[in-house]
Amino acid sequence: MTKTRESNPNAGARILVVEDNEASRQLMSDYLEYYGYQVMTLPRGSMFASAMQHFLPQLILLDLKLPDVDGYSLLQQRQWCPDWMKVPVIVVSAFAFQADQQRALELGACQYLVKPVSLTHLKQSIHAQLNCKLAESIG
Repeated sequence: MTKTRESNPNAGARILVVEDNEASRQLMSDYLEYYGYQVMTLPRGSMFASAMQHFLPQLILLDLKLPDVDGYSLLQQRQWCPDWMKVPVIVVSAFAFQADQQRALELGACQYLVKPVSLTHLKQSIHAQLNCKLAESIG
């Protein structure tokens, strides 16, 4: 029996993954591409602005602990451009403290997932955020 992937109404959506851990980055990328998403990955935050301008993501998965710039700084940088603020950000971080979650949400993240996160839960969160964004653009 062959496994078939379920139909994905958001297939083709562009997702930017900012994650320094190579194994995590590759796992998320492979998983999302399997479900039909276009994925761009960054191992550090220094290329964030360029990726936002050229890849034009529809959703961002953001780790907070990066080797060069922390994810909080990227959330602040995102506020510089009104178009970037329209792109939902799901933080995927090992920082489990309430203060970290509160700060990320205050800086504009729409959701905060603590690692290790189940891929099924991640997919559901992405689907919900993209559907919400789609509903806002229609309504």
